[in-house]
Amino acid sequence: MIQHARHLLLSIGLAAAMALGAAAAPASAQAPYLQLIPQDSSKYAAIVVDARTGEVLYGKRPDAIRYPASITKVMTLYLTYEALAAGRIRLEDPVVFSPHAAAQSPTKLGIRAGDSITVSDAIQGMTTLSANDAAVAMAEKLGGTEQRFATLMTLRAQELGMQNTHFANANGLPDSRNVTTARDIAIMGRAVMRDYPQYYHYFSETSFVFRGRQIFNHNHLLSEVAGIDGLKTGFTNASGFNIAISGVRDNRRLIVVVLGGPTRIARDKTATGLLMTGFDVLDRRARGEQITVAQNFFEPPSMQDAAQPSIQQGDTDDRLRVVLASSPPPSRASQIQIVEPKSVPKLSGKGRKAEAGGRWTVQVGTFSNRADARDQLATMGKKFGQHFDDAQGTAEKDGGKFKARFAGLTEDKARDACRALKARKHPCMVVAPRG
Repeated sequence: MIQHARHLLLSIGLAAAMALGAAAAPASAQAPYLQLIPQDSSKYAAIVVDARTGEVLYGKRPDAIRYPASITKVMTLYLTYEALAAGRIRLEDPVVFSPHAAAQSPTKLGIRAGDSITVSDAIQGMTTLSANDAAVAMAEKLGGTEQRFATLMTLRAQELGMQNTHFANANGLPDSRNVTTARDIAIMGRAVMRDYPQYYHYFSETSFVFRGRQIFNHNHLLSEVAGIDGLKTGFTNASGFNIAISGVRDNRRLIVVVLGGPTRIARDKTATGLLMTGFDVLDRRARGEQITVAQNFFEPPSMQDAAQPSIQQGDTDDRLRVVLASSPPPSRASQIQIVEPKSVPKLSGKGRKAEAGGRWTVQVGTFSNRADARDQLATMGKKFGQHFDDAQGTAEKDGGKFKARFAGLTEDKARDACRALKARKHPCMVVAPRG
């Protein structure tokens, strides 16, 4: 009888009314979003992440190795934005197309070898058309060769905490060595909007005009769903239909990654459903409910495996603690964590993000190289995220050593964090502000 009722509810689009594990919640609180989960179990993976904190609200095979396809270009763009922010290139600088760049398979701008476009056009070509030739031309401009640039992409991915990602090219065209995970893509999406918010608007453009031709964005959700303002789509026969989206509601931002969809429509509907359900979960938590995304919508029984969020083992209190899809930002990164879409106004009062405030620092170790210091920051950030959500992780060089530190805390938060770390037998030292 119960199973029959579930199928009936699913057929009329009210799957969330059968919220798994949340039967006690009032009917009015149920999420009215039908999830169209792709059934291709060999390719499908998904994750929902709070962009501000890095909290994983939902994960379906988030660490399974997948092919990123054109979502690869987000890392090409990250390094492009990095070069712009550092002043190494300018938006009006020329990007010359080599024979190798011009020979890339479609989708492409179709620039001939020896011709050039501006950096701005190359960025728009990648974010809007997903132009493979523009990605390679930019890679060669920044790295000398695409192969060298791909190495730089992989190194930067590792620094950002993308532990299961390797890039073999700049555009995501088929290559068995070009691999990632849903979690790593969420980390990358979080990093690009956190570190270079001044360039995030490129992901939001629904079209641009190039040499008299209007080119429309492959991400149809930008114009179909209010609040969605990025990020990137991708497709190859090996990967299936991929998408990474980000959206804002009530001054909260979520990142959703769906990989391996059987069709574009199924992929887009699944991503939209997960995004809206994630927002509903945040709303219900704000009202005091202990709820997860997996509890807030119905999945066919065959797809319920691994549907729960990644809860850390060993947690004993009654608060939901989940692992983070994040790594501390590089020391050069911006403090801005939320990027507001142009279509959604900022809210005052209850919905406004509290201002981070503090000049105190917590030091969690001293290391002989920067990589080890950043690894320590990533580990402590994952284990004690509730203490360091509003802090900036830095690997500060001091003589021949690198100090792993979380900065930007109040004195109370810094001391609370150190007490928590020491209780788990981790080294910790509170550093007072100078002056």
